[in-house]
Amino acid sequence: MAANRSHEAGVVILKPGKEKPVVQRHPWVFSGAIAKVEGNPADGDVVLVADSRGQPLARGGYNSRSQIRVRIWTWNPDETVDAAFFAEGLRKSCERRESLRAANHTTAYRLVNAESDLLPGLVVDRYGEFLAVQFLTLAAERWRAEIVDALVQLLHPAGIYERSDVDVRRKEGLTPTAGPIWGKEPPDTVEILEHARKFLVDIKRGQKTGFYLDQRDNRRRIAPYATDRDILNCFCYTGGFSVYAGAAGALRIVNVDTSRDALALARRNMALNGLGVGEDEYVEGDVFRVLRAYRDSGRTFDLVILDPPKFAVSQSQVQAATRGYKDINLLAMQILRPGGILATFSCSGLVSPDLFQKVVFGASVDAGRDVQILEKLSQASDHPILLSFPESEYLKGFICRVL
Repeated sequence: MAANRSHEAGVVILKPGKEKPVVQRHPWVFSGAIAKVEGNPADGDVVLVADSRGQPLARGGYNSRSQIRVRIWTWNPDETVDAAFFAEGLRKSCERRESLRAANHTTAYRLVNAESDLLPGLVVDRYGEFLAVQFLTLAAERWRAEIVDALVQLLHPAGIYERSDVDVRRKEGLTPTAGPIWGKEPPDTVEILEHARKFLVDIKRGQKTGFYLDQRDNRRRIAPYATDRDILNCFCYTGGFSVYAGAAGALRIVNVDTSRDALALARRNMALNGLGVGEDEYVEGDVFRVLRAYRDSGRTFDLVILDPPKFAVSQSQVQAATRGYKDINLLAMQILRPGGILATFSCSGLVSPDLFQKVVFGASVDAGRDVQILEKLSQASDHPILLSFPESEYLKGFICRVL
């Protein structure tokens, strides 16, 4: 067990009027809100956050190298931040997923969703008997040993695999890293259940921590629209939406992705579920180019699914991202048969639901198609949105009828 670091190493004094977000339980303190730092805290240390009069407000992890100088651990300034603090936080977070754990038809889900579960910078996903973890911030990284110990004691996994191979760590002064950190290393693919559907997940090399767990409920909601229809699944990854569509009785599914390995796993996932229509296609290519080729050749579909990767990772990229979203949605509308269904998503947190709807509207105007929104979609319940932290709402989507 790592040494106790419960006492704060310094005090972060806020500028007058800058205490409101902290009082309202927003978990970030930006550098511009800070008047001064008393003491000499090292990066990663626990600090006390106080208002301009010195009134204690919270305790959090400090990082002088990040624009987000403090990540709040607790809004009780008298609470001790130590190994027991993290053990209790993890226990409560896992307890909130009890209904998923008890379900015998789902064995993969998120156990800790960082700030939304009051544990900033920490992500823990369960894949059967294995855990995949991400330490995204220096504050979380400093408590790595305590967190791993607590996870082992609480969940008794076969192994814990780290997937902190993300660029956001660089903003924290950390190097992206991945590899086994406790117990057995997971095999190349781990079989999971999701709503009784079977999937093979590559925890070690797959996107995010191996699978898009946040789309679990959306896959089920889109499935009824797939019955007796020709489907185009763009950015299909390992075929999550395709398995649900196939099980719902889709006539034909075209899967498009840039990754040959992802497409191979998509084919295996279809077969694992006893699916795989003879006319299904697996197309390796750039979605923008493939969509244009289908439009230009006159090929059409009954249902198009657009689940692209994050187009905007910084504010400076939002404008280019909206152009990309508009382009693919326009192309999708142009190849949909009258009355066809468009399921479209954005996982860019910097693109708000309102902005995304405006983008899809702009695409409909340029396509000359009337579009009805049938359902609005968001991230799965194990990826909760904290009301005091609107940044935690990142995934948004629409099921639309294109007339």
